Amino acid sequence: MVEILPAQADEAKNETAGVYAREEGRKKKAIPKGVVLDKDGKPCRSCTSFRDWAAMTEKKIASPQPKEPPSTTTAATSLPLDCPPDVETLGRSTWTLLHTIAATYPTTAPMEKQTEMKTFINIFSRVYPCWVCAEDFQRWIELPENRLLPGRQGGHLSGRASFGQWMCGAHNEVNRKLGKREFDCRRYEERWRTGWADGRCD
Repeated sequence: MVEILPAQADEAKNETAGVYAREEGRKKKAIPKGVVLDKDGKPCRSCTSFRDWAAMTEKKIASPQPKEPPSTTTAATSLPLDCPPDVETLGRSTWTLLHTIAATYPTTAPMEKQTEMKTFINIFSRVYPCWVCAEDFQRWIELPENRLLPGRQGGHLSGRASFGQWMCGAHNEVNRKLGKREFDCRRYEERWRTGWADGRCD
């Protein structure tokens, strides 16, 4: 869900059996730092940034600028829009979806909606394409202070405000781990539901 931390990438590599290497003629090539292995021991595209994936495959992308001669190539640093998402693209898109779900959650959620949301979050944490991110999120939602308990008076699932703050807290936990600036959760609705007060979203 989020983006992979260097420590998580190292942990993921250690958890997989052996070191993945690919045949290239008769040479075996170890994967570079930053490439996360899937549980089957092969590189995980959804868990790896495009920059690291391109370094592993040693690919170069032709520059899309028409003024450049066709032979000019540049090292791949950003993912073309029509390619499978890397960990960063997947993370940004996922947070957009999750925050928007929280921002449209009922002001006061009936028990059925609370149960559905808990089920969704639990299933989501198990099917997320980046397994390292998924397991990290699973650990976070199991902490006593983060548990989603339907029917609990004033609990995280009781309504939009509390669920939105919970989601913002989840995102900020990832931001802290990645060394990114935390979002001011007091501005949660302005960012994800109503639009900024200065009118730039109108």
